[in-house]
Amino acid sequence: MDIQFDLREIATATMVLFAVIDILGSIPIIIGLRKKVGHIESEKASFVSLVIMIAFLFVGQKILKLIGIDVYSFAVAGSFILFFLALEMILGITLYKEDEPESASIVPIAFPLIAGAGTLTALLSLRAEFRVENIIVAITLNTIFVYLVLKSSRRIEKVLGKNGLNVIRKVFGVILLAIAVKLFAANANELF
Repeated sequence: MDIQFDLREIATATMVLFAVIDILGSIPIIIGLRKKVGHIESEKASFVSLVIMIAFLFVGQKILKLIGIDVYSFAVAGSFILFFLALEMILGITLYKEDEPESASIVPIAFPLIAGAGTLTALLSLRAEFRVENIIVAITLNTIFVYLVLKSSRRIEKVLGKNGLNVIRKVFGVILLAIAVKLFAANANELF
């Protein structure tokens, strides 16, 4: 097995996952959950989301193969999802709304808040373009960041304020939009 770490791939994959996970944009949800239940198990939620993302990185492609879908088709479909997620972030609209979680257990935080449909789609889309070891490093870096945000969500909210969080969300929305276009362009050719 030939392992090649590439800083550019790691940085790009980290930024894609950071934008899709959007943990900073989820701070209001996290704070709401914390107020309802009192305590969020940051370590457990972070670890479970790490396991889900890495497992899906490896078995996601096999599941696709089992149902007859190639990675390029999934990457193009994923580029559409990333495109719509970016539009939501930039325009401040909601195209898809999930039910609000009732408890702050692993289920609403690790899945679907952190390792949700957008994140899993992004992982397979990244896998079509980047080496697995670089994606794993990106997943790990994002999980560490998620853990830090979960641990200090109250402080972050006070420091950034609502306007600061909105600015960060829009900036990462534009980055995610550009990545979605690039992902579409890189994989659409492989379909024909």
